[in-house]
Amino acid sequence: MASLTHNTPIAPAPARPQEATAMLRADHKKVSGLFAEYDRARTAARKKDLVTQICTELSVHATIEEEIFYPAVKQALKDTELVPEATVEHATLKDLIAQVQGVEPDGEMYDAKVKVLSEYVKHHVKEEHNEMFPRAREPTLDMKALGARMAERKAELLALPE
Repeated sequence: MASLTHNTPIAPAPARPQEATAMLRADHKKVSGLFAEYDRARTAARKKDLVTQICTELSVHATIEEEIFYPAVKQALKDTELVPEATVEHATLKDLIAQVQGVEPDGEMYDAKVKVLSEYVKHHVKEEHNEMFPRAREPTLDMKALGARMAERKAELLALPE
């Protein structure tokens, strides 16, 4: 009797859904690394490439927070302070992104705008990590389900043509 061999590839196991706050923390870490690379960049072309990546990451991140994470946190916590403040901070970040996105790096003012964007992101991240995320651990919030929704939306946003 001939032995049976299967030539069909085995599909990889689907990735386990990441909890919402873990996903957001990973985004924060990635952007922080991109800002660090920007600080070390020496050519205008490299700076422009990094700023493009930073702006894309921040824009997608802000969108999934505003569309999915913040409304869930606001509702679960009956929050009237953390989410509105974070939303206002996002508006400022979007303004800074608009000032550097698609613009040729032209010296000290461009570098200054990227530096201010970096510092503002650090402030925003610190508040989320220290204030919002610990409170978002509310038992009524399903962080895995929230993370799955956010991952799906993030994939949609990254697939859109710019």
